[in-house]
Amino acid sequence: MTTSSPTIEARHFRDVMGHLPTGVVVVAGREPRTGTPAGLVVGTFQSLSLDPPLVSFSVATTSTSWPKIRPAGYFSASVLADGQDDVCRALSSRGPDKFAAVGWHESGDGSPQISGAHAWIDCRAVHELAGGDHRIVIAEVRALRAGTGAPLVFHRGRFGGYRAIPA
Repeated sequence: MTTSSPTIEARHFRDVMGHLPTGVVVVAGREPRTGTPAGLVVGTFQSLSLDPPLVSFSVATTSTSWPKIRPAGYFSASVLADGQDDVCRALSSRGPDKFAAVGWHESGDGSPQISGAHAWIDCRAVHELAGGDHRIVIAEVRALRAGTGAPLVFHRGRFGGYRAIPA
């Protein structure tokens, strides 16, 4: 059975999907050749499996940062905390040293973890799949820990913090 998709304008798709709030996560590793920190911001990071513990995220095929991290295979995902909008902006830039104005420390495997983040997940990439103009990365969780406070959330083009509704 053959089906055809309706034509959806990219701007309209983006505007409607912007109604779905997302967490803001920095995926960071080191370039194997130089040891230089490399990172990118993703809004698609999620738990994929409990057994084995796996996560996944999507990265644009045009990313210049993921190709720097991919060869090492290891990276750390830092779930940004409410108030870390400046960290998100710095690591979303295409500047030569995105980490210059960002506080970070090393994970157990040497990957950069963002200081003050809401949570950290150390990973090893195990699969990469095509997904339109993105790549879907599946990674094994090697270590993780949670911080305190609220996560940074992106919704309808703006940053904010998560506010729990009392039970």
